[in-house]
Amino acid sequence: MTSVQPTGLSPGWRAAVGAAAGLLILGAAVALWVPGLGGADAVTKFLLAVAVILLASHVCGELVRKIGQPPVLGEILGGLLLGPSVLGAVWPQAVGWLFPPDVLAALDKAAQLGLVVFMFLLGCELRTDRLKLPRVIGATVVGGMGLPFLCGVGVALLAGPMLAGTRGEEWAFYLFFGLAVAVTALPVLARILVDLGIEQTRVGVLALSSAAIGDGAAWLVLTLILAAGSAGGFGQVPETAGLAAALLLVTVLCVRPALAALAARTDSARVLTIVLVVGATGFSALTQLINLHPLIGAFLFGVAVPRGSEAVRRVGEQLQGFTLMILLPLFFAGVGLKTSIGLIGAHPWYWMAALGILVVAQVSKVVGAGGAALLAGLPRRESLQLGVLMNCRGVTELVIAAIGLQFGLINQLGFTILVLLAIITTAMTVYLVRYTGGRPLS
Repeated sequence: MTSVQPTGLSPGWRAAVGAAAGLLILGAAVALWVPGLGGADAVTKFLLAVAVILLASHVCGELVRKIGQPPVLGEILGGLLLGPSVLGAVWPQAVGWLFPPDVLAALDKAAQLGLVVFMFLLGCELRTDRLKLPRVIGATVVGGMGLPFLCGVGVALLAGPMLAGTRGEEWAFYLFFGLAVAVTALPVLARILVDLGIEQTRVGVLALSSAAIGDGAAWLVLTLILAAGSAGGFGQVPETAGLAAALLLVTVLCVRPALAALAARTDSARVLTIVLVVGATGFSALTQLINLHPLIGAFLFGVAVPRGSEAVRRVGEQLQGFTLMILLPLFFAGVGLKTSIGLIGAHPWYWMAALGILVVAQVSKVVGAGGAALLAGLPRRESLQLGVLMNCRGVTELVIAAIGLQFGLINQLGFTILVLLAIITTAMTVYLVRYTGGRPLS
């Protein structure tokens, strides 16, 4: 008698399903075990929380990768699953036990370190020495950020009472929300381009260059908003601006040449790793001291790192692997624990606001970036594809939304809507690029 072998699932899918089953078994085991862990110390709970976060994030990342999405999208969804939107709705006791205040505080500090290294790496990727078609890139940056920014400010003016925080200045909220609508996620965009195999095409190069310049402009605008709106108003702007200018001058005249000389004279990965990590965290501390966000300092130090050094490239790859695999999912979990999708269902106007922001953000980004590229001379289909690519918001949106919530510029509802905006626009980018590029869905 011939045995019947299961068919229909690829080895990758079987591995993903097995991992998901393992997650369920772990959850059931924890459910049976929790009553006996009431006296567990903070270290035990922290390590369990980290294990659950990493497992949930990477299982979800593998699952979404199977449907052609970037794994980071699944990792973000994994963070949401552990928050009040999913796990908190069906099993609030588990969330309360797994993420008590002391564990949340420890996770937040680890996530902040991950964000510092991530922003440092993002600054390292800011390249202006390989720009092609500068006229098209300039038009794409201006149109792709200018029109969404204006539309975001308009939405904030209409929906301000629903979305604004309680600590920031009113004008700062308007500018911040416009900026949040205008951003593009450079690291996620780069991953999408590689997955689609178009990173070396003209559209791919234009998208990466425009996103890099747009990211730099976005962090500059955010710096000004935080300095003027969160540090006591315009009275402290001259002091903060003077200190920031001094730090920038020291970076350009001293730090950058010193890093270039070090990279040219040593091939020691250990030495370079220590110098780069210490520099990124030190710059973060300095910008925190002068009333700016610490991530701005990490980004600035990353921009100062010399390009073209093989040793620096290797160190960057090592830091990137640990940061993206271990530290960044902790940030996603923190975002998930602050996001409650149920808030949107509390009132019909909230649903309308969320839908309106999503439509305005997507249309203004595609029209602004794609239309400007078309006017600058790029062919019609490539302009449309470029506009769609610039609509990817990903991790950058989450970071900026978290900063807005931290500084009181937006409330919980505004934060939740921006998180959903990041997820939906990133998910749609892959499919829309394939369609506009003439590539069938795989």
